[in-house]
Amino acid sequence: MAEFGEFSPAVIDFWMRGVAPSARPHRVHVVVDPTLSEARSASVLSVTDGPQILAVSPDRAHDMGLAHGDEHEPDHIASALERAGVTLNDPDDIFHFSVAEARALVAETPRHGVRALTLDDRVAFDHFIDAAPDDDVDEAFVELEHWLVFGRFLDDSLVSAASMYPWDDSMLADTGVLTLPDHRGRGYAAATVRALSAEALRRGYEPQYRCQVENLASVAVARSARLSLFGTWKVVLPAD
Repeated sequence: MAEFGEFSPAVIDFWMRGVAPSARPHRVHVVVDPTLSEARSASVLSVTDGPQILAVSPDRAHDMGLAHGDEHEPDHIASALERAGVTLNDPDDIFHFSVAEARALVAETPRHGVRALTLDDRVAFDHFIDAAPDDDVDEAFVELEHWLVFGRFLDDSLVSAASMYPWDDSMLADTGVLTLPDHRGRGYAAATVRALSAEALRRGYEPQYRCQVENLASVAVARSARLSLFGTWKVVLPAD
């Protein structure tokens, strides 16, 4: 069973709002949230070894015949989604630092070659982006203009970068990371993510790391950075 005390109250309050940590595992708990945007009007969070949470807008709940506080078997929810014409994206893994790891992280000194980036690093950052595969750049969503940006330099060249921004009007800060292909597998991405995350924690934010479940390289970075898997998350597929 997941130990929810392992994670900070900010993480629990965001992802499990409306559902008690004591909620039964392997059941789907319905949360009707009028603040959800159309782009996130239906989503399913499967907490690691814990409950599943269906968060839906009032209109989606009406279409599915569900009410706030309902608890159902997963098959029932799958059928309700299908009847309402709701298709969910492929799942993302959601990682956060445990409270104990976060405490250690804020006292950690960044590894050699890792530092914060500013707009003064524009030339180095642009060279870095130009050297990276286009698909990786699009997926990573690392931007020099983001709220926080850190990078790993090697021989004065930027080889890995990670950026972060406050997510969904919350105290969570979502992370993107990108490493040049010739420099992967050396721990640069994990070291950059840890330095970036430490600064976010010092500013009062909770680092969040999301990646597609099948993106094994990105999952490996999260594990190497000593993030813990909170759960998997599927959100409504945008309409064509």
